[in-house]
Amino acid sequence: MKALIIEDEQKSREMLATLLKKNFPNISIVGLGKNVTEGIELIKSLQPDLLFLDISMPDGTGFDVLEKVQGQKFEIIFTTATDKHALKAIKYSACDYLLKPIDIEELKLAVEKVLSKASPNLPNMENLQFLIQNLKRADDNYNKITLPTSNAYEIVNIKDIIRCEADGSYTNFHLVGGKKIMVSASLKHYEDLLPSNDFIRIHHHHLINMNHVVRFLKVDSGYAIMSDNSQLEISRRKKEAFLERLNKM
Repeated sequence: MKALIIEDEQKSREMLATLLKKNFPNISIVGLGKNVTEGIELIKSLQPDLLFLDISMPDGTGFDVLEKVQGQKFEIIFTTATDKHALKAIKYSACDYLLKPIDIEELKLAVEKVLSKASPNLPNMENLQFLIQNLKRADDNYNKITLPTSNAYEIVNIKDIIRCEADGSYTNFHLVGGKKIMVSASLKHYEDLLPSNDFIRIHHHHLINMNHVVRFLKVDSGYAIMSDNSQLEISRRKKEAFLERLNKM
């Protein structure tokens, strides 16, 4: 796999390259770039399989780079210092990122995730377009989210998510129309990510969209009846918070 690093800080560039060479002999570092202009040229000439892309650079951002190389196919791992707006957009777009200074264990997890994909060099330009659109927004109130499956990036309307169900380390999304999408990420990840005004955890297995609750059954600790006719148990410690939200609707 050919990897390209676009990073404005020389020490960070060299350190990342060293870590990759030491831990991933099957990854070849084909180039190092220090800014947006150089990054665009290197991507077009070297056609990497994996791109490590800094978000903030002297002559622009990593997202400016992506806008100029549309049509190319590569996996991306963003590198950044804390930028809450950018990080939220990245998470909603199901892209990987590393916070600087880069932790070796986090790097290993991110790279192994890329290497283990069922479909290498997955065409994800539609997903990146979605990311760029989110970054151009003035706020963080997104109406869509990307769900990465084993062979695609599914971009879905948040309002169409009826419920999310934990399945080990996976999460099953149940959507309007009966569609079901399995994603390799924990329910806690999406509990933290999806808008808290609409979504609430009612059980260690269930995160629901309150807009799709059609009935509350007063049996045992209670059950939420959803618009897809599913009947979901509400845990005793979550019941008070659920009823409080229900009463506000």
